[in-house]
Amino acid sequence: MSDVPDRVGVIGGGRMGAGIAQAFLTAGARVEVVEAGDEAAEAAHGRVSAGLEEAARRGKLTGDVADVLARLSLVDAPAQLSAGTGLVVEAVPERADLKVAVLTAAEAVLGPDAVLATNTSSLSVTELAAALQRPARFLGMHFFNPVPASKLVEVVVAAETGEDVVEATRGWVRALGKTDVVVRDSPGFASSRLGVLLGLEAIRMLEEGVADAEAIDAAMELGYRHPMGPLRSTDLVGLDVRLAIAEYLASTLGERFTPPQLLRDKVAAGELGRKTGRGFHAYDAD
Repeated sequence: MSDVPDRVGVIGGGRMGAGIAQAFLTAGARVEVVEAGDEAAEAAHGRVSAGLEEAARRGKLTGDVADVLARLSLVDAPAQLSAGTGLVVEAVPERADLKVAVLTAAEAVLGPDAVLATNTSSLSVTELAAALQRPARFLGMHFFNPVPASKLVEVVVAAETGEDVVEATRGWVRALGKTDVVVRDSPGFASSRLGVLLGLEAIRMLEEGVADAEAIDAAMELGYRHPMGPLRSTDLVGLDVRLAIAEYLASTLGERFTPPQLLRDKVAAGELGRKTGRGFHAYDAD
């Protein structure tokens, strides 16, 4: 098993970014999280701290929470990442222009041997790589929510990704205690393409009155042994995120990914899933 890099950067301190930071901290790395503004940085620190506290309560953390948190720092911009950082994972919203902006800014300050990764769940990794000076040092690392508990990382290989980068990344994934699945860059990769299609059909079934949300999810959980039904999974991912992915896949793969009107309506109404307290199910808001 390979060790993780000594220094890791994570661009974006939302739920996904905080989870990625927590995973690398737990594995022993020093982690810099990029989050602009004092309020956003404080919120990101709070998410990581809360995640580590929960891991400690569950017996999943080696060492004291305070000692692990001492290896976490916050910076305002990608340009402030330490030059000796070995890996940077971008975890900003699913907008290609935003991802390109932060990735190019990070690449400009990092050493030539550093690896850049995107946590995109659907965008073309090859197209993002086209904006970089060192595309051979770039690939996708698609983590799953919640990151600390999820066992899978999809390693997405772009057209120019170096084989040494792929092998190093696979080792890092295993050092995190997770399993790597290597896929060729293609819209939606393997996981999003299949997961979104199942989720969209479940939404259509709900829209058509085939069954209620509880019944649809129970059918897949009990009948097919899915750990979480497709509607509850959509709530976890975020209805807005799933809508954006579906629109992208519809534009690249065809009409079968066209979002149902019910999904559009819920997003318009602000019912985004667990993060807002209501999606296809009701929750205590975070």
